[in-house]
Amino acid sequence: MNLARFCIFFVLLTQAITVFANSAKIYVWRNEQGVLVFSDSPKPGAEEVDVKETNTAKSSVDTSILDIKPKAITNDYQVEVVQPQNNATVRDNTGSVYVSGRIKPIFKRGLKIQLYLDDEAYDKPQTHSMFVLRNIDRGEHQIKMSLIDDKGKIIATSPSVTFYMHRVSVNKAN
Repeated sequence: MNLARFCIFFVLLTQAITVFANSAKIYVWRNEQGVLVFSDSPKPGAEEVDVKETNTAKSSVDTSILDIKPKAITNDYQVEVVQPQNNATVRDNTGSVYVSGRIKPIFKRGLKIQLYLDDEAYDKPQTHSMFVLRNIDRGEHQIKMSLIDDKGKIIATSPSVTFYMHRVSVNKAN
């Protein structure tokens, strides 16, 4: 019964809107500076403008082929370490390593990345996937990244990447 009332109300409302839209009157007059003024409110000395047809514009572009449905962003995330590549040798006497990651499908606001170096959290989580490691010792190291949601839950982790830090020895030959 309520659905029938709603339908009747909706039909009457749409009919009333078209009647009011077509019955709007426009008035014109000149102000004290001689400028033409148009209004929907009458004023003494104003003349009613005769409007022949409604002002409508039709698009010349066929929009029926456009997909305008909002895309649902899934939370099926994937994280990967892009740089350094697996089994790469990093040659830097300061022990600096530049780490870059990739998040798929999209890195949304509120997410953070935690970098792990040799299974230990490196620094604190951050809002981007580029890190700089400083003063890394010579030898073999593993890194991986974890994607953390706004509640602190890990939602994706990359596979471990092994890299080798090559630094010139500080020992001098005699």
